[in-house]
Amino acid sequence: MTFDNSKTIISLRIKLFGATVIILAYIVLTYIAKMIKYPLLGMSDTAWTLILVGLFFGYALLPMILNYQYIYFSDDGENIVFRYFTAGIAGGRKNSIEINKAAFTGYKTESRFFGMIESITLFQRFQEGTAKYPPVYISALSKEEKSKLFSSLNRYSVRE
Repeated sequence: MTFDNSKTIISLRIKLFGATVIILAYIVLTYIAKMIKYPLLGMSDTAWTLILVGLFFGYALLPMILNYQYIYFSDDGENIVFRYFTAGIAGGRKNSIEINKAAFTGYKTESRFFGMIESITLFQRFQEGTAKYPPVYISALSKEEKSKLFSSLNRYSVRE
């Protein structure tokens, strides 16, 4: 089984682009063209600008705060493959985890910030012991994708 969350990440980027266009249009209409008359709803242009810019930055930084990552997962073939990178404003470096199915020992999930930040940590067996990989943040996966991921990993986990 192979899947990725590219649709979610692309949708996020398109919405961020739309928010950028809206905030720039507001600034042009308010300060350059002077088409919006103030006070608007009892607030000055400075108050509106602070509110809208604050909302924009909140929306732009939310994927970074919640650790949204693009994730490609595949269990086709002999290996379990995770490819991932941070999907915020500044993309992170690309990472990959490949674990042979016979050496895969299991995983651990962790949830923080009222369940909004979820991560999965994978474990692999070596002759020297068990290796623990850095966490992969699965916050940007849909419930269906998480279900597929967990059912696939459960098939290969070592039952003791």
